[in-house]
Amino acid sequence: MKKKFLALAVVFVMTFALAACGSSGSDSEEAAPAEKTAVNVFAAASLSAVMADFEASYEEANPDVDIVVNADSSGALLTQIQEGAPCDVFFSAAQKQMDELEGTGMVVEGTRTNVVNNQLVVVTQPDSETAVTGLADIANAKSIALADGSVPVGKYTRQAMISLGLLKEAEDPAAITTQEVSEQLGGVEISEQGNVSKVLAAVEEASCEVGTTYLSDTIGHEDGVKILEVVGYDVTGNIIYPVAQIANPDADDAESAAAADFISFITNDDAKALYQQYGFDTDVG
Repeated sequence: MKKKFLALAVVFVMTFALAACGSSGSDSEEAAPAEKTAVNVFAAASLSAVMADFEASYEEANPDVDIVVNADSSGALLTQIQEGAPCDVFFSAAQKQMDELEGTGMVVEGTRTNVVNNQLVVVTQPDSETAVTGLADIANAKSIALADGSVPVGKYTRQAMISLGLLKEAEDPAAITTQEVSEQLGGVEISEQGNVSKVLAAVEEASCEVGTTYLSDTIGHEDGVKILEVVGYDVTGNIIYPVAQIANPDADDAESAAAADFISFITNDDAKALYQQYGFDTDVG
């Protein structure tokens, strides 16, 4: 009788242990989070703030997607894409970089669209006593923060300076070096910057007396910079931002579909209000 009892006890313990193991395995499987689909978005630095909002709202509505934003100057992003960096969506601050990608067949056909316009501004510190009133007399500055010609804001600044007669005519304004700009402005000190965010920081930190950036970049920085002039489109030309899906050979169907859907999300009519909130002009006609 005692042996029978012990045998039954052993069977009970083994059965319980197996059941516990099975239950534990099932719970682990259920607890394992589903892998998200990552969408690599390369966006101009001047879009950083608005893209952060789009990223948050899109991921909230699509919890299975992870929007990964890489923000830098459009020229730097173009180089990264050309060198093989995985990119699903390119949102440029100028047509030039998108044209170059499209010319090499890297833009998915039918996905390119113009989204917003922007404006060039001349900024200084709020308490600055600068003699500069705008772009026309920017040579009066003690120092200028200026993006290099490969950066759209640097190219548009050079174009505007040509329009105002500050710089000599050039077939490609972007090719005018920072040294040449300094010389043609009478030798003013210029600190070359790699993107609009760095220009803004140089002025906010008072490393430079004035700088040229985009109107959109000053939103939220009103305590750090003062706008001396909003330069008209008649001087700079339109500053159009195009977006497109990029042919990513490493992307699976889910990633490609999510990329296309994200572009629709940031280009539909409902998105315009958010762009306007961040200082962009949504009338791209």
